[in-house]
Amino acid sequence: MLDESLLDSPEGLAEADHRNLLRGAAEAGARVRTAVRHAAEAGVRELKPDGRPRAVLIAGPGAAATQTADLLGTLAGAGSPVTRLAPTGVAPAGGALRWELPGWAGSVDLLLIATPDGTEPGLSLLCEQAYRRGCTIAAVAPARTPLADAVGGSHGLFVPMATAPYDQDEPLAATAPGVLWALLTPLLALLDRIGLLAAPPDALDKVADRLDRVAERCGPAIATYSNPAKTLAAELADALPLVWTEGVSAGPAGRRFAAALAELSGTPAVVAELPEALAAHSALLAGPLAASADPDDFFRDRVEEPPALHARAVLLRDRPIGGLTAAPAARDLALSHDTPISELEPEEGGELETLAELIAVTDFAAVYLALASGT
Repeated sequence: MLDESLLDSPEGLAEADHRNLLRGAAEAGARVRTAVRHAAEAGVRELKPDGRPRAVLIAGPGAAATQTADLLGTLAGAGSPVTRLAPTGVAPAGGALRWELPGWAGSVDLLLIATPDGTEPGLSLLCEQAYRRGCTIAAVAPARTPLADAVGGSHGLFVPMATAPYDQDEPLAATAPGVLWALLTPLLALLDRIGLLAAPPDALDKVADRLDRVAERCGPAIATYSNPAKTLAAELADALPLVWTEGVSAGPAGRRFAAALAELSGTPAVVAELPEALAAHSALLAGPLAASADPDDFFRDRVEEPPALHARAVLLRDRPIGGLTAAPAARDLALSHDTPISELEPEEGGELETLAELIAVTDFAAVYLALASGT
């Protein structure tokens, strides 16, 4: 059960945060700036590409690589296919994972490797395989790791991951806020240089500034009533979140939010994009998860018996209200089934800025839900 009193106790939150998740969320802007500097020092801005790659392949372990591929694919659009290479193996441990290039991969393709570890033998083997095929290789990982040596031996581009000293204190969560931005930012700079997407240095500076502003609004010292992340965390207590997204960039943010809820707080969530979400989730709202299906029993023991699980819609939008939108229909569907709805919409700005705000607020919410629920 959620301890709502802990949400308004900065000292209590700090004591419960053994994995430094709140610190990672607060320092996301600083990670972006450090990652931009690392990319520049690695020579990304001096690259002179011959043209766009035929395809971009992304490899790496866990949710960090999955979300990086999702975000880059969304931002790149149809310019070049972005495909994640899913690993195989008998266990999720880095030493057991292996990656294979598709049979068609060759000299006109780009392989990107993103990992917060860098000791995975399978990724070093993948570098050797890509080098034999003639693929261009670029990687982001911690410095002085076996992967850094493998990329150098394959004549690839290696960018040291922007890490913090406390990253080594506890095992990193795959959906930890600092991990995503440390891996994603150098790859954004690289693909901007290639011409696959638009992420110039000034846009990345604006992303860092937006992340800083979100940290000011959603930090642990800000009370729940004026803190959108704490408010969302409290609303999702004992609920099944139905995450509905609208707008191209909101899709990856919603999928990351669901992954963070599952890993950090043990909260299951389902995600769908509007308007298809209205048909996909209508049966969920009409079934036993709707609030009207099982009203709170007056005689339920509030201490011994947990409340019934009910759905709550969470609408993430990456564009202002107006124009062609399914948001009114989404609100009508939720309210017609007595299902409450939470909404997040970023301030106006570029696509990267609005995406960063949605990710940052939901990252804070997932962390608060995890800490206040004791997970």
